Amino acid sequence: MVDWQVTATTIYCDAVDDEVTLLVNKDGSAQCISYQRYGEPDKETVKLMKKKESQLKRHLACEGPECYRLTQYRDKLFAEEARRGTKVE
Repeated sequence: MVDWQVTATTIYCDAVDDEVTLLVNKDGSAQCISYQRYGEPDKETVKLMKKKESQLKRHLACEGPECYRLTQYRDKLFAEEARRGTKVE
């Protein structure tokens, strides 16, 4: 069994050109806290993203709840637990 209930990390997300927080629960469920902001952006966030797109000269868009960054982080955590010999329940 894992020694933690939930773990979080902050990463730079190039899809939205901002830092985002990823949460992983011991049951394997995971979420990006910034999905609330970038997945369904309000007018202010849309305006900010358009400005960043103009500066970066590329399209910015949240990839949603199944973003590879989130799944890679979750998989990495559980792989580390498996290497330690910790049984995940």
